[in-house]
Amino acid sequence: MSMKTHEVLVSPAPETKVAPIHEYTEEQATKIKALREFAHSLLLPPTDPYHPWELRWLNKPDTIPRYSRASKWNLDDARKRIKATIEWRREYKPDLILPEEVRIESETGKIIINGFDRDGRPIIYMRPGRENTETGPRQLRHLVWCLERAKDLMPPGQESLVIIVDYKSTTLRTNPSISVARKVLHILQQHYVETLGRALVVNLPMLLSFFYKGISPFLDPVTRDKMRFNPDLQELIPSSHLDADFGGDLHYEFEPKSYWDQIVAACGIAPDGTRAEKIVGELKESAMVEDNTVSGDTTPSLTVSSSETALEEKIADLSVSNKDQDAAPLTEQQVLVTVS
Repeated sequence: MSMKTHEVLVSPAPETKVAPIHEYTEEQATKIKALREFAHSLLLPPTDPYHPWELRWLNKPDTIPRYSRASKWNLDDARKRIKATIEWRREYKPDLILPEEVRIESETGKIIINGFDRDGRPIIYMRPGRENTETGPRQLRHLVWCLERAKDLMPPGQESLVIIVDYKSTTLRTNPSISVARKVLHILQQHYVETLGRALVVNLPMLLSFFYKGISPFLDPVTRDKMRFNPDLQELIPSSHLDADFGGDLHYEFEPKSYWDQIVAACGIAPDGTRAEKIVGELKESAMVEDNTVSGDTTPSLTVSSSETALEEKIADLSVSNKDQDAAPLTEQQVLVTVS
């Protein structure tokens, strides 16, 4: 029997082969380039404190291709979708959520990141039966924080993640309402396009089967196709990365402080939500790159005129403003919603 452990798995198993690896035709590469140019035309001015973070997100290798694929290569639709997400990210700032703001939501292990599937997708476990807080905006911010951390942990070439929803010990009281689930789906389907690789639901009691019937009309066909109920998890996840609760060899024992410290350290998150040293390095690299995209090359590039000093000043300004920002009640229009 494997030993019990508090260690969080933040790297895929050695035998992992990342999949799928997306390859694009010349026509698709041209559309990716056109969408990239459109997205960069929407960038905040360099004087805006959030500019470095917006640039960082746009320059990630997967961002533009994901929106192209999600729009089925319809450029007009892709432009609308990425514009909506850019506006949402400016308002919500998902990459700058303070760890201490959402830490209480992690104290029972109701949502944790641990391990990878056979294709190198990070696994997010959701256990509604461990709910420990009242419905409110912070619950959604915690979920978004976890999505961002899972993306931080993706190995090169991987663009999606796995969500395992374990309904063991879940009751009508702890299960999220259908209205809350609809709002969560909106975030996933509109602002994390092509990020959900698999959604696996286990231990769903008959009492709660109505829940999935209720949200089914709000699942887009792509999301619905990725859902599986009570699958054989051992076929999808290496035994060394599969929780023993589901037949794996990972005897992980959740301990709040240990888990939190490991995830924050693995993702390089500073107490104020920033990752200043890392982002300065990324932006220096972006500033030296010309837009020399060739057919089939999907790596975003942009020439940036900001100096190194200006970048550091902007990051410092953002750190202060983010630290002082209150988690105010959020409006429906802003998609700042509640979730369990």
